[in-house]
Amino acid sequence: RIQLSRSGGGTVYPARTQLVLAANPCPCAKPAGDAHCECSPLVRRRYLGRLSGPLLDRIDVQVRLMPVRAAELMATDGGVEPSATVAARVAAARQAAASRWADLGRRLNAEVEGPHLRRPPWRLPARVTVELRGRLDSGSLSARGFDRVIRMAWTIADLDGRDRPDQDDVREALQLRTGEAT
Repeated sequence: RIQLSRSGGGTVYPARTQLVLAANPCPCAKPAGDAHCECSPLVRRRYLGRLSGPLLDRIDVQVRLMPVRAAELMATDGGVEPSATVAARVAAARQAAASRWADLGRRLNAEVEGPHLRRPPWRLPARVTVELRGRLDSGSLSARGFDRVIRMAWTIADLDGRDRPDQDDVREALQLRTGEAT
């Protein structure tokens, strides 16, 4: 839902949104570590620090993209999966999630409340979430982030056609959440 509040009152609208943000790595807009970038680490940190922690905590996937090289842009090899193949895999993953969460009245992993994910039968074994729990205990991951990583791990497993996430799925989801994925 979207809630708009003004001094004269407010209103609430139903909504299903997907927020996508894009940011340059520094003020000069050149990739960090690029030979042409003249920004110091302090300048980069200050620039990215303009995004608040609470806002960043609500971003599920952070991906750092490297610039495209001419050779990659002009390549004609068949290394790209056809859209129809990807669409079929996504449809199967969505169906698996809808079947799993039907008793909760939910259709997508993103719709399932955190408490349901943290108790049987959906709680993942401790050996699967050990790294994730360590991040939570150290304070480098919030409770909201913990639940979002678990949801993403379920989605990764669904896309791979498996019925439960494993430790690699949780690790991949954590890397995507923190922007540490390569």
